[in-house]
Amino acid sequence: MAKIAKRVKAAQALFEGKSNLSVEDAVSLIKKAASAKFDETLEIAMNLGVDPRHADQMVRGVVQLPNGTGKTVRVAVFARGGKADEAKEAGADIVGAEDLLETIQQGKIDFDRCIATPDMMPLVGRLGKILGPRNLMPNPKVGTVTMDVKTAVAAAKGGEVQFKVEKAGVIHGGIGKVSFTEEALAQNVRAFVDAVTKAKPAGAKGTYVKKVSLSSTMGPGVSLDLSSTNA
Repeated sequence: MAKIAKRVKAAQALFEGKSNLSVEDAVSLIKKAASAKFDETLEIAMNLGVDPRHADQMVRGVVQLPNGTGKTVRVAVFARGGKADEAKEAGADIVGAEDLLETIQQGKIDFDRCIATPDMMPLVGRLGKILGPRNLMPNPKVGTVTMDVKTAVAAAKGGEVQFKVEKAGVIHGGIGKVSFTEEALAQNVRAFVDAVTKAKPAGAKGTYVKKVSLSSTMGPGVSLDLSSTNA
């Protein structure tokens, strides 16, 4: 425990008194402070001026990060016939219909993204209580209910990140690995902020983006100068 406490203390010392940094300075600081024995993820958190309890203030969308996430994404696809073959050829890890439904109902969820063709949604809808809380339910608004399963699978595998505002008005996501170059991470940060900004709902009032912070998986967080986040 003393060893962990020493590492945390050293990281906190680096961040002490620092806030509202430029994207580049924040990324550089986080990379220097990251000391875990694994390749930490760069995490972003955006505090928005919305109340998602109101339908016209819900913020949801998807962004294709220019440099990917650095994470291996397992994709499940609900499809039949030719579309099932297309999904397999595109690199989907799990493809099925009723058999996949039964597997998920048994509690076996060995995937990070779920895609479905429109004709499969009556079947997939029965999994709402299981997939919904895990943010895995296919949704046409983020391109996971589609006949173009090839493109959807490729996007999921290639660094696409979905985002959805939480009850407290916060959106967060993993946008790369600390081992990425500073330039690559900065590009990912700006792409994510840009996507959330463009997803501003009609019902949002006042200041939309209130605060943006970055941190590594095991490290302290630091706030960004909002003007530096512009793509």
